[in-house]
Amino acid sequence: MSVIRTIQMTDADADRQLAELRAPTGLDALVLTDRPETRAVREVIAAVRNRGDDALIELTERFDHVTLRADEIRVSPDEIEAARQQTAPAVLAAIRTAIDGLRRFQASLLTRTPPALEQDGVALQGRYRPLRRAGACVPGAAAPLPSSAIHCIVPAQVAGVAETVIVAPPRYARSIHPTTLAVAAELGVTDVYRIGGAQAVAALALGTQTVRRVDKIVGPGSVYVQLAKRLLYGVVGIDMFAGPSEVVVIADDSANPAWVATDLLAQAEHDPGCAMLVTADEAFARTVEAELAKQLPTLSTAEGARRSLETLSAVLIVADLDHAVALTNEIAPEHLHVQTRDAAAVADRIDSAGAIFVGPYSPESSGDYVAGPSHVLPTGGGARFFSGLCCNDFLRRTSMITYSHEAIRKAAPVIATLARAEGLDAHARSATTRTDE
Repeated sequence: MSVIRTIQMTDADADRQLAELRAPTGLDALVLTDRPETRAVREVIAAVRNRGDDALIELTERFDHVTLRADEIRVSPDEIEAARQQTAPAVLAAIRTAIDGLRRFQASLLTRTPPALEQDGVALQGRYRPLRRAGACVPGAAAPLPSSAIHCIVPAQVAGVAETVIVAPPRYARSIHPTTLAVAAELGVTDVYRIGGAQAVAALALGTQTVRRVDKIVGPGSVYVQLAKRLLYGVVGIDMFAGPSEVVVIADDSANPAWVATDLLAQAEHDPGCAMLVTADEAFARTVEAELAKQLPTLSTAEGARRSLETLSAVLIVADLDHAVALTNEIAPEHLHVQTRDAAAVADRIDSAGAIFVGPYSPESSGDYVAGPSHVLPTGGGARFFSGLCCNDFLRRTSMITYSHEAIRKAAPVIATLARAEGLDAHARSATTRTDE
């Protein structure tokens, strides 16, 4: 029996089946549904707002079963450096390789202040300046994900953010996993706090006696983290709302079915993780299903991966490649892997995806770790309007407007006409009064 559901997309009820499959992972469930978790998150935010560090201590004990003193909320620089010293050289080398890869790519994306546009006594310019302080949520409950620290902090540093902060739950020996601390050391981050969940988001957004507030919060997390970001958006900047990780693989019979199976399992093992194969070749799909059944028991994460395959994942059998492209644009997946004979051409037809991995030798895991783009990507169809995190998300654009005396004399009648059409006499006068000198 197959471990993954098959949907024939030419069937009359295929759209309904796909909608039902995607419902638990879509952003609609996070944004529009009155979830029971929302009330709990509101209470957490109120507690942190009203009681600061005392609330963080109480909530960390309740949710993480760790009792902290106020002076233990922040990880000491000595502990951060000790974690680096104790990290295996091979792991440190891998961390440095990942950091270097992200820095190079993010620097290539960085928007810089352009020259001013000057004409007839008017100078206009869009000036870019970095945020002052940014915070990264690094998961650590189900499993430590130190790579998330790299993929959140490096883009901020490339943008020029002066102060970066890491929060992560104390799920490893009453503290943060040492590999995450080693990443912090390699990045030069000294503001690290052993707090997680909605309370960490609230602390970053509002500030406490120990945690100074930030200008923007980024990074993945549980539904509680996402709801806290949603509720605090406007008090603080955020990257996006996100749900479970997901991948769509478009493949034909030129693809290696064993490799396709590993790509699907790589998302399923996130537990929850959504993995979908889109193909017009039903015989190829059956071969991939056999590979899934073969490889699944060999994983240390087999139980969670099986759960994701059975409940959130599917093989979608389409009529042809055109149908595959249209369906993928509709799904707007977080990760898309194209493994077809003309992979580059197919990838070029995709408008909505967080990141696209082109060809058989570009596994999605390359993007998770070393390729260069941040792995903080839109999920649940959010790629229709969100982009993946990058250095430019940590920049503020300010418009710089300079008029000469002659330029405002020329523009004042137009300004006054428009202002009076809106019934705003002072607006008109603020322009016309400058023409009387």
